[in-house]
Amino acid sequence: MLSIYNTLTRKKGEFIPINPNEVRMYVCGPTVYDYFHIGNARSFIMADVLRRYLEYEGYNVKYIMNVTDIDDRIIKKSIEEKIDAKHVAEKYTQAFFEDIERLKVKRADIYPKATEHVREIIHFIQQLEKKGFAYNVDGNVFYDVSKFNEYGKLSGKKLDELESGARVDVNEEKKNPLDFALWKKAKKGEPYWESPWGTGRPGWHIECSAMSCKHLGETFDIHAGGNDLIFPHHENEIAQSEAANGKKFVNYWIHFGFLNINNEKMSKSLGNFFTARDILKLYSAESIRLLFSQTHYRGPLEFSDELLDSAQKGLEKFENLIEKINPHPVPLPSARDEQEGKGEKPSKEININFDFTKYYKDFAIAMDDDLNTPQAVAVLFDFIRDVNKTIAENEKLSPEFYQKVKEFLSKTAQGVLGIVDLEKSQTQGSSIEKELIELLISLRNDARKEKNFSLSDKIRDGLKELGIELKDLKDGTTYKKVKR
Repeated sequence: MLSIYNTLTRKKGEFIPINPNEVRMYVCGPTVYDYFHIGNARSFIMADVLRRYLEYEGYNVKYIMNVTDIDDRIIKKSIEEKIDAKHVAEKYTQAFFEDIERLKVKRADIYPKATEHVREIIHFIQQLEKKGFAYNVDGNVFYDVSKFNEYGKLSGKKLDELESGARVDVNEEKKNPLDFALWKKAKKGEPYWESPWGTGRPGWHIECSAMSCKHLGETFDIHAGGNDLIFPHHENEIAQSEAANGKKFVNYWIHFGFLNINNEKMSKSLGNFFTARDILKLYSAESIRLLFSQTHYRGPLEFSDELLDSAQKGLEKFENLIEKINPHPVPLPSARDEQEGKGEKPSKEININFDFTKYYKDFAIAMDDDLNTPQAVAVLFDFIRDVNKTIAENEKLSPEFYQKVKEFLSKTAQGVLGIVDLEKSQTQGSSIEKELIELLISLRNDARKEKNFSLSDKIRDGLKELGIELKDLKDGTTYKKVKR
């Protein structure tokens, strides 16, 4: 049974969805004014792991991630690049989809855009205005935080302390320095929409409230995002949504820790960041995902090339095992010929009692404990060690054993954590291709037996030029496809 830490309650507890077999989940997505950095990628990837594990556990997950495509930063970027704000948003929205695909992040069911939900946003603000939580000052509409008695319940911040220490720009239009914009009056040259308060555009916080409630209902199961969103963004979402709807907004708030550089939070404002796009030029998505999985999602993670290199080496253990099991080695002819020469029957395949259930159980225990991916990864490495030992101690294992190994890795390492790609690792193409490769390997083995090393090397080198790399093991030869 999954137990998860809830930022709202400040404790870990059993996850109980509103509907028994369904989970409705909202994750704050990108503001599309630039390429997202690798710190953002941590939130996207860990939210993806949570979603995958819920699906692994049998839940039907409705997964929504918004795209903020109108914002002060987008407008600033449009001025810098001297192009329309709409084109800035389109450019970086496309880049976002390209990069999450490369990071093996599963697509959300819906990616609602702020500009496509202006009607819903306006209706939401009208509800707040009607109930006395919002006020209009010459076309700018603000949320009155003093009217919401539970303001600060997510972040644990107290309203009086926030007011006395508020570090916000002075705005004489506001009743309180902490009041925040729901609707912003149009400035010259900025994008705008018509509204009951005049031309303008939505504030950032109201966009998520309107979009999440439209697609998931007024109360839903999970809202997730980075730690930096707890205050003020998620705090303000709660205030808006619960004031407008008169209902609890979200049952479980899940937040992901910062990615640090030299013990300082990675952020664009500090300039100490790397884009996910740049990191993907140097490291595989699987190594990035393994690095993130080796630290608990709530804790900080120091980011460095050394840690990525270490993750890459860890992946080699998975890759080496996959090489052994997929495909099975083409048997060396010498062993076969010796058996035939002695009149012996080929040895039978061995069915062993390998306890796969134990590893499934241990993996689930780790993940059920507040998504303890570091322990889950440790279980996978134990599995690799024990499978390698079993293969080394048994000359001819049954196909069922190899199939069960693949199934375990497919469901856990690939299906939940996304740290391997068995399909990419598959060396067989079409049936005829597989048979031709195995025929050439068999001919090479015959040549080696006859000490015709010139022909043996020619076959090996020729296959390598075609992108097929051979590896000789004690019980035969395996192959894999490599980049040419």
